[in-house]
Amino acid sequence: MSRRTSIIKALADKFKAIDGTAGFKTNVSGNAYPYLRFWDEISDLPAIYMSPGTEYREYLPSAFKWGFLAISVKLYVKSTENSAAELELLLEDVEKVIDANNVLVYDADNNYETTELTIQSITTDEGLLAPYGVGEVNVQVRYTIM
Repeated sequence: MSRRTSIIKALADKFKAIDGTAGFKTNVSGNAYPYLRFWDEISDLPAIYMSPGTEYREYLPSAFKWGFLAISVKLYVKSTENSAAELELLLEDVEKVIDANNVLVYDADNNYETTELTIQSITTDEGLLAPYGVGEVNVQVRYTIM
């Protein structure tokens, strides 16, 4: 499995822990996936889907390389009362998971791990798709290339 795929899969596994307990405000019921679906294809909500984006390298002396991978995390909720509020709660939970897993082991067999996960941007549909809510968190992952 490629590093890009392994990182996305490891992050999806971490998002599955959002279960409404231990400080989480929402329960995704394990609906976190390392691939992309659009909101009209999803029936089991709330849900989290991800896709890898642009990746670039930074070459340093001694043959050291950084890899910077952009990940788009799509969040989908549905609420007849206030979908925007439900989406905000899920956004907080996703941010909590990202902050708690700055160093993310994505290949235990080879001892590969990320160096840093940072949120680059957060956007929402601003209530336009009510009763659905759609959000996106753009994450940058820094890891070493060996």
